[in-house]
Amino acid sequence: MIALLDYDSGNIRSVEKALRKAGAEVVRTRTPEAMAGASGIVLPGVGAFDDCIQALERQGLLDAVRRWIAEDRPFLGICVGYQALFERSDEFNSRARGLGIFRGSVVRFQPTAEMPNLKIPQIGWNQIHLCQSDCPLYRGIAEGSWFYFVHSFHPSPEDATIVATETTYGPTFASSVWRGNTFATQFHPEKSQDNGLRLLANFVALAESTPPPGR
Repeated sequence: MIALLDYDSGNIRSVEKALRKAGAEVVRTRTPEAMAGASGIVLPGVGAFDDCIQALERQGLLDAVRRWIAEDRPFLGICVGYQALFERSDEFNSRARGLGIFRGSVVRFQPTAEMPNLKIPQIGWNQIHLCQSDCPLYRGIAEGSWFYFVHSFHPSPEDATIVATETTYGPTFASSVWRGNTFATQFHPEKSQDNGLRLLANFVALAESTPPPGR
């Protein structure tokens, strides 16, 4: 069973539908107690970094997510659910502290010499380039595959070894990360058609095959 963390994120219904289509049994979860029987959790996100962090804290989910990841249990963050894993964000002079799972900040896209009129936000399809070909999230997904993005900010990890894929939009940025059983994507797999469904199916399979702590 996949626990889909429900903190009133705008895209939770589309993520739920995509997970079910990828073969998952899904339960929307608003409390730490409801996470107990899950084999994996998914943290979706649309909107502002601070809103995400504050909503998770109100529901007691912030520390529960930290404990889950500390136990190396299967976790997938999407969009703002990816950004929340870092220490801080530059968005709207953010004051909220992120989960701090990974070191680094969430920064705004900046125009480059090659693209001085870079349109922000990035909205639409873009390619991923695999930095770690053995990442289980990308089994059966080809180098250069297309995924759907909607964002003005992106994480800038301090540890390059966690970067699973990169994407170029003006600058080249970390479009997904991976460490142990923790995965996160800046793009939206639930909006990325066949590639997105394959990625979600890979996560579901990994979650179902990972024994809980103590076994």
